[in-house]
Amino acid sequence: MSDRLIPLIFISILLLVIDFYIYRAVVSIKKKWGPAKHQAFTYAWWGFSVLLIIGVFISIFFNLQLTPRAIILVAFFLTIVTKIFLLPFVLIDDLRRAIIWLKRKAFSKKKADTIPEKRSEDEKISRSQFIIKAGIAVAAVPLASLTWGIVSSAYDYQIKRRKLYLPNLPKEFDGIKLGQISDIHSGSFYNKKAVLGGVEMLLAEKPDVIFFTGDIVNNLANEMRDYQDLFAKVKAPLGVFSTLGNHDYGDYYFGRGPSAAKAKNLQDVIKTHKHLNWDLLMNENRRLKVDGADIAILGIENWGTGRFPKYGRMDLAVKGTEEAPVKLLLSHDPSHWRAEVLPKYPQIDAMFSGHTHGMQFGVITEHYQWSPVQYIYKEWAGFYREMNQQLYVNVGYGFLGYPGRVGVLPEITIFELTRGSIQA
Repeated sequence: MSDRLIPLIFISILLLVIDFYIYRAVVSIKKKWGPAKHQAFTYAWWGFSVLLIIGVFISIFFNLQLTPRAIILVAFFLTIVTKIFLLPFVLIDDLRRAIIWLKRKAFSKKKADTIPEKRSEDEKISRSQFIIKAGIAVAAVPLASLTWGIVSSAYDYQIKRRKLYLPNLPKEFDGIKLGQISDIHSGSFYNKKAVLGGVEMLLAEKPDVIFFTGDIVNNLANEMRDYQDLFAKVKAPLGVFSTLGNHDYGDYYFGRGPSAAKAKNLQDVIKTHKHLNWDLLMNENRRLKVDGADIAILGIENWGTGRFPKYGRMDLAVKGTEEAPVKLLLSHDPSHWRAEVLPKYPQIDAMFSGHTHGMQFGVITEHYQWSPVQYIYKEWAGFYREMNQQLYVNVGYGFLGYPGRVGVLPEITIFELTRGSIQA
């Protein structure tokens, strides 16, 4: 618990300091307010801030119901974003004031002879009002767009159809439809009907086989309790294959070290995949058979560069697949592709990942895509190719942290397996 409590206390104190700083700036441009209006604003400002922080503590440590927890965390997120955008304007105004003060000190006699004090004071206040009001206007832009991203885009599932060219694909698999979803993050959902709508969209495509590439929960196995019946509908004639993501291990809730509670939670996550009748691949492989021909489906536990855990064992996953004409790998984190798959496992034809969410913010069109996440991950959305190896990164079915999406919408990918040379 201390792994979460100490950072949360630190963040709360920092936010209250920022709150106080911005509060003083906002009040300073409202000199004409009477005592009653000033007092009402003060009570509203600090009451909202303190209640919001208390609400976050309660929602995190006392396992509130999904809807109130979502409301609290959404309000907290939007409040932080708004104040972060306003903060630079307050700093600029204070810097301007400091420069004016220093100039007065340095040239007080000369300035007194040329510019009346009253005019200088009026000018100072007028400029402060302009800067702070400009800051409020600018802060309203991300507030509006992020709010719209919650209202309209969190569950706006998009079907993306792609051809996956595989030179060694047996002719029996030519035209097979493969569906992929990733990053469900069931602990973030607050609209069961909308989630069901996405599942029905996937099933309407009639995929022959489905891949799920990790992060079925945020932290705890019981987050799937209200959604297990929905995702149990995700079935395909040739099976549903799944793997684990970094959030499925409980590291962010129980800490990185081993514990009995953490081990039990992981086992419960594994049982959830079994209850869904999804074939969970943990450093292992399966043979997919069609009319006597077969290809290999490999899946590893999470393996990511940097601070992310490396539970995956490719040496185990590839064992026994030497004769398979095509090898398709499920690996949650796309950084695994460049760090280990490309240099060590040239026999992998295509890898399927998720993890990045496209940062749930950016621009994705047919010919252009951008997101801040690209400065962290070289491969973050869509197809990537190196020689004869391919990677596809799905930007996710659910969401985490910010309960919405702006420009990077939730994705359901439908691949058509195609026998032929890899297209540029």
